[in-house]
Amino acid sequence: MPPQNEAQDKSGGASHPTRRRSRLNLTAKISPYEFTAIAVCVFAGLAFLWWAVTAFDLVPPLFLPSPGAVLLRLAELWSSGKLLGDALVSIYRITVGFFISTLLALPIGVLIGSYRTWEAAIEPLVDFIRYMPVVAFVPLTILWTGTGDMQKFLIIWIGTFFQQVLLVMDNVKSVPRDFINLGRTLAMPERMILARIILPSAMPAIWDSMRISLGWAWTWLVVAELVAATSGLGYRITTAQRFFQTDTIFGYLLLLGILGLATDQGMKLASRGLFRYLQVR
Repeated sequence: MPPQNEAQDKSGGASHPTRRRSRLNLTAKISPYEFTAIAVCVFAGLAFLWWAVTAFDLVPPLFLPSPGAVLLRLAELWSSGKLLGDALVSIYRITVGFFISTLLALPIGVLIGSYRTWEAAIEPLVDFIRYMPVVAFVPLTILWTGTGDMQKFLIIWIGTFFQQVLLVMDNVKSVPRDFINLGRTLAMPERMILARIILPSAMPAIWDSMRISLGWAWTWLVVAELVAATSGLGYRITTAQRFFQTDTIFGYLLLLGILGLATDQGMKLASRGLFRYLQVR
């Protein structure tokens, strides 16, 4: 019996269940191909469920249009140029608004994460403002800046800046104190410790925080376009709602999801190139 078990282990027959179970362990790893395959299967399963529900008329088309109807509507909007125009306008707004918010949040977050005096001066104020609902600022921003792009930039800034500041602060504070103490042992100036030790150590986490906050920026952009806009993805959804064009609404929601997923995965891919030293070999 022992030789037979050993032969099975060597051939892989007896080790297959172990390998299958190991993928469900807390520290288990899967290859990029397996990751992609699982994700594709999930999306395919949801698409099939959507098709089945509409094909068997379980839900009226007014509430849930079929995948074919949504794709056909998207094709019509693309051929008319509306789809591309709305997407480009929203991408422009999210790019500028998010860039402004990040450009201001990064130095402030690093500052209050590194110095307790600045934290005491800024962090309570940031906490105070970030609990104010962003939606309540929409009518105020219209009064302040009108309904143009500046209003969209301001909504994105209000919705993401204060959250980003606190996220960056926490990322900086998570840098091990031993790293900082090592710099002081080497008689490095405070500025050098900040530039050569704290920032490089915190940047991977800061990058992930920016990736997460980008999702919030998309949300607040659409909210601004839903309320006061004459172009953009949110504006088109509002217009479709007035005429009960649920196929257009679903199509634009899918487009928003695709754009958000593309930017998120793009930042994930970029992080692998920017922070190669964190990858476990």
